[in-house]
Amino acid sequence: MGLLTFIGYFLYRTYTISEGTRTGMLFKISKKGVVFKTYEGQLHLGGSTILTTQSTWDFSVKDGAVYQQMQRFEGKNVKLHYRELVDAFPWQGDTDYIVYMVETLE
Repeated sequence: MGLLTFIGYFLYRTYTISEGTRTGMLFKISKKGVVFKTYEGQLHLGGSTILTTQSTWDFSVKDGAVYQQMQRFEGKNVKLHYRELVDAFPWQGDTDYIVYMVETLE
């Protein structure tokens, strides 16, 4: 019974509730953490002229290759592809929004 409970809990926590894209200027990407080192970033959403908490989107990145690619795009307009998890585990990132692909916008 305990194993089934653990599997159910794991599947619940990693279940994707939405997928999508967000566009804007990538203005922060970093590796951080005390116990679990995760990649965290912030996007200034397109269409907003001033930087506020409402115009900023926080996200996490699991893949080191995507993180390295994003470092080259810092300060540029990008389109981020993400999955929103029900409740991400600490080693997956600080947010429930996990970016898995990035592309630059012209």
